[in-house]
Amino acid sequence: MHTDMTAMNSTRLNGHSLDFDVTEAADARPGAPDLLLLSGWCQDHRLFDPVLPLLAAGHRVIRMDWRGHGRERTVDGDFGVREMADDAVALLDELGVGRVVPVSTSHGGWANVETADRLGTARVPGLVVIDWLMLPATPGFLADLRTSQDTATWRAGRQNLFDIWLGDADCPAVAHHLEAEMGSFDHEMWARSCRVIEDAYTTWGSPLERMAALRERRPVTHLFSQPGEEPYLDAQREFAARQPWFTPHRLGGPTHFPTLDSPAAVAERIAAFCAELP
Repeated sequence: MHTDMTAMNSTRLNGHSLDFDVTEAADARPGAPDLLLLSGWCQDHRLFDPVLPLLAAGHRVIRMDWRGHGRERTVDGDFGVREMADDAVALLDELGVGRVVPVSTSHGGWANVETADRLGTARVPGLVVIDWLMLPATPGFLADLRTSQDTATWRAGRQNLFDIWLGDADCPAVAHHLEAEMGSFDHEMWARSCRVIEDAYTTWGSPLERMAALRERRPVTHLFSQPGEEPYLDAQREFAARQPWFTPHRLGGPTHFPTLDSPAAVAERIAAFCAELP
């Protein structure tokens, strides 16, 4: 499955064009929440193509492209996490969505948590974050973020990130995603994304600390493959021991993109997570 960009619906919210689509559930259990799929920066809804039919077996699924990330790539003015959450809330309201579980990838997680914080537990009973760097930013990661903001070095910085995310994997779907999809975004969006991500770590310290600051606690699960080292999983387990609403699951996939390289495992975990929500 590979979505045609022209097949997406479009609406205008908060002064910007937003692309989205809605896939009805094949066989939803009573009370099953809708799912809102949110990509990371410099990605679009195609990141979820392999996992969409699996999730739609039991849930109504909404995919949304961030402003400047769909067919319309130009953006008037700047934006960051606050505006991304503005758009997510506005789309859910326009579609009349009630209970929903936002599912984000990578640093789309900052806007996912902000959206959940605004809507409360009655409307967002839980959330799923996928392959989000949970610990404080390392010097190496910060260096890549800063290199990717500089007009003279941004392509090299981006390539270094691509190389880390793909690793040694022979995964054509991920290679295509990096080269043809993420690689289609220009310097302006890459620089913005890296600046906003750097600012988020400066503000919150880490995604774990951001989630711990949620005004209302609710179940959160982190599905990830990278980094694969044991200390990274151990740190999340230690956090979960103090904050039992949080559950990490290492998928064991080969890349930074589980929805592309391990869609069945992702869908299974999301379905099980939603089935246990109050």
